[in-house]
Amino acid sequence: MLRKHLPVGAAASCLLLAVPVAAQTRDATDDRTDATIVVTGQRDPLKLDDQAQAGSRLGLSIRETPASVEVLTQDDLQLRGLRTARETFNDVVGAIAGNVPGNPAVVSLRGFAGNTVSILQDGVRVSASTVVQRDSNNWHYDRIEVLKGPASVLYGEGALAGVINKVTRKPVLGERHLDTLLSVGSFDTVFAGGGVNLPVSSTIAVRADASYQRSDSLYDVDDNASFSAGLTASALWKPSDRLSLLVAVYHFEDRYDATYQGLPLIPGRYALHPTDAVTTANGLVADRGLRRRNYNPRGAYSGADETTLRSRLDWSIGSGWTVALDLTGYTAKRAFLLADSQTFVSPTPAFPSGSFRQTYQDFRHDHRFWNARGVIGHDSRIIGLRNRFGLGVEHNDTDFVSLRQTASPSALPAVDVRNPAVLPLPTGTAIFTAGNVTFDSRLKQTSVFAEEALNLTPKWLLVGGIRRDHMELDRATIQNVTGAVDRNRPTFDPVSWRAGTTWDVAPGLTLYAQYTTAVSPVSSILLASIANSRFRLTKGRAYEAGFKASGWGGRASVTGAAYRIEQRDILTRDPDNPALAVQGGRQSSQGVELSGVLSPVKALRLSGGVSYTDARYDALSELVGGVRVDRSGNRPINIPSTTVNASALYTIAGAVTLGGFLRHAGAFYTDTANTIQVAGHIVPDASLSVPVAPQATLTLRGRNLTNAFYGEYSGYPTTNIYIGAPRSVEVALATRF
Repeated sequence: MLRKHLPVGAAASCLLLAVPVAAQTRDATDDRTDATIVVTGQRDPLKLDDQAQAGSRLGLSIRETPASVEVLTQDDLQLRGLRTARETFNDVVGAIAGNVPGNPAVVSLRGFAGNTVSILQDGVRVSASTVVQRDSNNWHYDRIEVLKGPASVLYGEGALAGVINKVTRKPVLGERHLDTLLSVGSFDTVFAGGGVNLPVSSTIAVRADASYQRSDSLYDVDDNASFSAGLTASALWKPSDRLSLLVAVYHFEDRYDATYQGLPLIPGRYALHPTDAVTTANGLVADRGLRRRNYNPRGAYSGADETTLRSRLDWSIGSGWTVALDLTGYTAKRAFLLADSQTFVSPTPAFPSGSFRQTYQDFRHDHRFWNARGVIGHDSRIIGLRNRFGLGVEHNDTDFVSLRQTASPSALPAVDVRNPAVLPLPTGTAIFTAGNVTFDSRLKQTSVFAEEALNLTPKWLLVGGIRRDHMELDRATIQNVTGAVDRNRPTFDPVSWRAGTTWDVAPGLTLYAQYTTAVSPVSSILLASIANSRFRLTKGRAYEAGFKASGWGGRASVTGAAYRIEQRDILTRDPDNPALAVQGGRQSSQGVELSGVLSPVKALRLSGGVSYTDARYDALSELVGGVRVDRSGNRPINIPSTTVNASALYTIAGAVTLGGFLRHAGAFYTDTANTIQVAGHIVPDASLSVPVAPQATLTLRGRNLTNAFYGEYSGYPTTNIYIGAPRSVEVALATRF
């Protein structure tokens, strides 16, 4: 195993060596079957002429879609060294992500966060992202598609800020190959992944992928060992070009011991190594001396075990008519046992450095879901104009039971700030005086949707869509001690729509504009309190305009967008009765994004993206100490104003590849009062990739080469900040046979 802390000399060497993990980067004419990384100019480097199922069900290309769509392929993930979902989401232009234990790989995008960003697997939304998303291994995905901006017209409630679609690897007819990736790195991190594609006959192929990752801690935190594994398998039957059937099974597991709740802030006068990574109005600081401390009790953990079965039938009937049928079944068990907050207590004789009083949570999920979706499409001409049309029906059922037990600080012993004793996990139900309930939810949802894309001219396209959902929630809150039950059965009938256009104004240059609407609950429907489940859905709308361009002989692609998103009916406080929560608050964001790829010479590839977001609460008040306080004009939590992603890849003599990678996120707040600000950060990575055999590539990678101490995200409470991983190295071997 590698040492846990990278020496400065090794870091300097790693910086000089620079570049990516092994992958296969090929242009449209390259038939390479080896594992050597060769950076070549691509005809369409931003994949503008590819289809992204996240953007439409009409088979529109990214260029034809009147919205911002970003695609990261498996090759991209490996080239950039993106191992997990959180790392991938952090690499999306305009996004940041964090591993909050209650919702790992939570995403902030375009001024909104959490439940307002939908995360799909193969186009299916199981539930709110804060319920189902895990920090899973990337090995199993062919690509990650990101549709930015409201997408309720495609995927229903919750898709206000955007949609992230994780597309699993599928079988390919007529191909026989084996891919593997093995890596070891700092913090005793080990990863192994393998995938095989086998043709069974001329019409049948199967594929299977497995992955395993373990680490003492991906963040280099005490008592924070992690494990994640996955197994995905699928079979494709394609008897003709007009008919195909895919059957697949996916299984993922993960566990994080003594779940890391972030670095608790403490008063500056008690800090041994105070930093400016966080500034507060009341003198709290991030003490670098507590960088590796973990205050969770022994035996605390978070974990998940989930299995998905799915099938998809695609049938081209003829005369432009197509039918697609998706069936999905999903089951999961999740557990969250952790000390979820730490409140600083000044030094005493027993604790001369100070102590923390903690609350403790024991949350469990038992989640079952099934979904059926049928879509009929038609590609034809109407009075000489090409018209693509789709009409679909979708129904899903959710059965969700969640045990939620909470212990107050008085139920747990104090923990020393400097030398936290690893206390035993609390046992018994007597400690759960702050809350001991079971949420039992049944959700049925039926949706009807339609899309249309009409070419008024070969270069001018109109795109529209509409969706109506009918949602029936049967929600019971059971008091586990007394047996008392509070039940509510609300229904929701939202309608969402979009209208957009794209115009090819010149060869390689497309302009677009779009107006969309969306809906989102005030909190997750499955986890909302009885009071919150009685509120209506919030409503959102967005305006977006931009361009997509490619040129210079296929060596350059660039996209740009300007947008505004508005959400109304968020929870706020009643002006006449501040103790009462009411709908009527408003939140908005507006901004610009720019992404580009440039290959000035065949061996060099430059890529990057920059975003600026102006987000604010337009109308919001909160109850503080029994007093209504106005938060209007403040910036929402975990929303930086700027993000930058950049990379440079250079191949020497057609074999050895050097590269550098940089991520930047501006400052953000952890609280709606905007009194706790996390400073912006810049993180450089680098790697060197060398072919060691015709089918094998060895890569050395360095992450956070400057060993920056920075806040990555915030969760609960607002005084806990998730600190990014320190400097680390990794050696990886990729093969392809």
